[in-house]
Amino acid sequence: MGARRRTRLLAVLALLSAMAGCTGAPAPTTVPPAPSVGPSAPSAPSTPSAAPPSDEIGPHGPTVPAEPVALARVIADAQDIVADPARSPSEVAAAARVAQVAHEELAFHPERLAPVLAALPPRWAEVTRRTATAGRDLLAMAEGVPGEELPAWRIVDPLPPDRLRALYAEAQDRFGVPWTVLAAVNLVETRMGRIASHSEAGARGPMQFMPSTWASYGLGGDVYDPHDAILGAANYLRANGGATEQGLDRALRRYNGDVRYVRAVRAYAELMEADERAFLGFHAWEVYFRTTSGRVHLPVGYDEPEAILAVDYLARRSSEEGAPR
Repeated sequence: MGARRRTRLLAVLALLSAMAGCTGAPAPTTVPPAPSVGPSAPSAPSTPSAAPPSDEIGPHGPTVPAEPVALARVIADAQDIVADPARSPSEVAAAARVAQVAHEELAFHPERLAPVLAALPPRWAEVTRRTATAGRDLLAMAEGVPGEELPAWRIVDPLPPDRLRALYAEAQDRFGVPWTVLAAVNLVETRMGRIASHSEAGARGPMQFMPSTWASYGLGGDVYDPHDAILGAANYLRANGGATEQGLDRALRRYNGDVRYVRAVRAYAELMEADERAFLGFHAWEVYFRTTSGRVHLPVGYDEPEAILAVDYLARRSSEEGAPR
């Protein structure tokens, strides 16, 4: 939002979460909406020997296989757990994090996508195609290659999914912008509030507003408060046509002027529209940062006032986790 700018997008593995906020520039082209995901039959159950993924997250996140058939099985098992209302919240979150890493590996390695899709049940093949393609679009927005440093960010707990869902619903009722779009913007901008830091351009809060735009559309609220930020985003999107299907792409282009951003947000929103349990999966997604030391998990409690070498952070974390308790 605000004045036109070209800000370097941080190479965050988890959807490039700090996206540099909203811009006021129109995108050069119109984005055709992605085909809708219709109802589908339940996929085959996980193999009886498949245990729920562990909720423990190491410094590099879950490990997933590169071999397509094995990776497809991991994705299907994880997605089956997320889709199962009988599973506990901790099981759903752990499975969603495995699916997150698997989909993002496919975003980084698109040559693996076709054989994985061929090995997946149809229900999860379409979800995987759209999730990996959205991640690929966001990765393509980044400039440069992974570096040695981790960012000067603060990572916090997001609001619980039921509370966030209620805020999106309130904003939809007031401004007419679909709750799924607001959730998708929140996911892409700050991993639903996990990244409690300014962007390089100065965008702030869980929906990443520039100060001047917040002054016009923030309804007098606190840009750092999730309730106020989500209402402000809905207000801004409605003002730019986002309360109608015909105007939604244009409104999202005002939020961020890159056509790939629009495609990614629409893809995530449509997946949640097709199956609301997808929201629970996206809510569980963690923050990772791609460096020359590999993918690094930035957990809740990560708080670095200045950039830090990834090798130093990993050594410190290893030492802390290995210390007697």
